[in-house]
Amino acid sequence: MCQVDLNCDMGESYGRYTLGNDEEMMKYITSANIACGFHAGDPKTMDETVQRALQHQVSIGAHPGFPDLNGFGRRLMQITPEEAYQIVLYQIGALQGFVQANGGQLHHVKPHGAFYNLAAANASIAEAIAEAIYKLNPELILYGLANSQLTLAGEKLGLKVAHEVFADRTYQKDGTLTPRNQEHALIHDPELAIQQVLTMIKEKRVHTVAGEEIPIQADTICIHGDGAQALQFVINIFNILKSEDIQIRTV
Repeated sequence: MCQVDLNCDMGESYGRYTLGNDEEMMKYITSANIACGFHAGDPKTMDETVQRALQHQVSIGAHPGFPDLNGFGRRLMQITPEEAYQIVLYQIGALQGFVQANGGQLHHVKPHGAFYNLAAANASIAEAIAEAIYKLNPELILYGLANSQLTLAGEKLGLKVAHEVFADRTYQKDGTLTPRNQEHALIHDPELAIQQVLTMIKEKRVHTVAGEEIPIQADTICIHGDGAQALQFVINIFNILKSEDIQIRTV
């Protein structure tokens, strides 16, 4: 039987501003990536999101990003591997405090946005992120773009790695995601997104924007929770995976 983890970025709010529908989304996912205060999130939001995940028995991950609240962590920043190591360690530590205080255990780490994309292609940055995770706790799982420099760095260091795929994003021939500022970066048709998910899980392949097929490993699926139809989409994904006898469980 095939199995897959459903993960969603959570706690991506700040102050009184709330983004997405975290409470309802928690009912259908198995892993939550919680913003750590750099691209989004604040102490109140982090604490409440951790509590919500524990209530729903959802695995908790740190979601470190670039220090860029105004750009929501989606703007590329030029940083050194040393800086990457430090900002990852800092952010994981912040979230881990809330997790432990609430009686939970941190499960994984998944970089956010432009930081994630940089690590997928840049070996030095990927190695710095993996090192920060490993030194803090070698039992933590590294979530990264399938077959990327980030997952390779984690595997080389001895971390357990979850190869991540995306339901609503298109792929380039090298396995990277199509940048958001390019045409056809996002899949807006729910049926196409679901078909892409099933193909990645069951057949371990994905079509690129150029029409080619490339191999892919799908340990965990990212479900974005901030779209207008996000909740209905995750419900549909959840139900279809069940109907296809695909087990939904954390990594």
